[in-house]
Amino acid sequence: MKKILSAAVAAIMLSVSVSCGEEPKGGEMRDISTMELVRDMGIGINLGNTYESCGDWINGETPDNYEQAWGSPDVTKELIQGYADEGFGTLRVPVAWSNMMSDDNKISKEYAAEVRKAVDWALDSDMYVIINLHWDGGWLEKMPEDKENVMKKYSEIWEQVSKEFKDYGDHLIFESQNEELGWNSLWNRWGGTVGKDESYALVNEVNQTFVDIVRDSGGKNKKRHLLISGYNTDVELTCDPLFKMPDDPAGRCAVSVHYYTPSTFAILEKDADWGLADYTWGTDAEIAELEKNMDMMKSTYVDNGIPVIIGEYGCPVNNKDPESVRLYVSSVCRAAYERQMCPVLWDVTDAQYSRSEYKMKDEELKKMMMSVLDE
Repeated sequence: MKKILSAAVAAIMLSVSVSCGEEPKGGEMRDISTMELVRDMGIGINLGNTYESCGDWINGETPDNYEQAWGSPDVTKELIQGYADEGFGTLRVPVAWSNMMSDDNKISKEYAAEVRKAVDWALDSDMYVIINLHWDGGWLEKMPEDKENVMKKYSEIWEQVSKEFKDYGDHLIFESQNEELGWNSLWNRWGGTVGKDESYALVNEVNQTFVDIVRDSGGKNKKRHLLISGYNTDVELTCDPLFKMPDDPAGRCAVSVHYYTPSTFAILEKDADWGLADYTWGTDAEIAELEKNMDMMKSTYVDNGIPVIIGEYGCPVNNKDPESVRLYVSSVCRAAYERQMCPVLWDVTDAQYSRSEYKMKDEELKKMMMSVLDE
């Protein structure tokens, strides 16, 4: 009788643990389209200059050294929860997977665990999460002249990341790359058309490789929603007919572009040899340019059933008119969202979000951004 009772109790305990404690992070893989999912993502923010930090000068003995190398404090559950509390529905987590990587392209278990911890916290906060392969030291730039080795490393990274997260639900999205798909060594957009076909073909090949790897990796990855990096994530270049979305048996891909236009305002904090920094933004011509670019993405992709995520947008706060910063950030956010696209603000430590107080630094900007969700 004791043996029978023990077996019954064990069975009950196993049932309880499976039903209550063993559900993979991020929930189920729902039967919804990627267009519906992107709309549900609301507006997002980047955990920038954190897990994508890299450089030979960093003491690479621990993940924390990389995490904090570019100015971020230790990432905590409270820090991540703060994003959700401020109204963001999506957290993009850029990652340099080469950090602490072995010579045979094996991702560090310790580094992967740190990334996974942040992902889990965000999912626990009911946010969507995007993880990518970021600049990562720039090794992808060698693709044209060393394709075999670079493609091998790219493929092996995504094979490992796909395996690491294969049981996560549809609140976790994989993004094929950051801004590096597109090579000036093959084609310079300002220098004619020589090499253009070749460069676009290579971009399309990398994105197809990404989709094939994820779909073949099993688990929930067969239906995971994927984010496809546009050509250098540039609006105009990604809208070129030579850029092709990959073939996806699941039909669950969105396209990613970044928005830093005009670069003299959205990138430059001070004058450079290629341009003079703008202190203000918001003329009729500048607003019209924003509307034109967002219309281009809508007509090329959204209107044809392909969802769009603006994976990065924003501007510096130093040497900028505060009112112009508010107007620019909120205008890009609104222009994207009202066209059914998900805008994800680029942010680094204490630029727009305080990583010590866990809230937006500019309350007025926050109100302006979040108001788009009610329109």
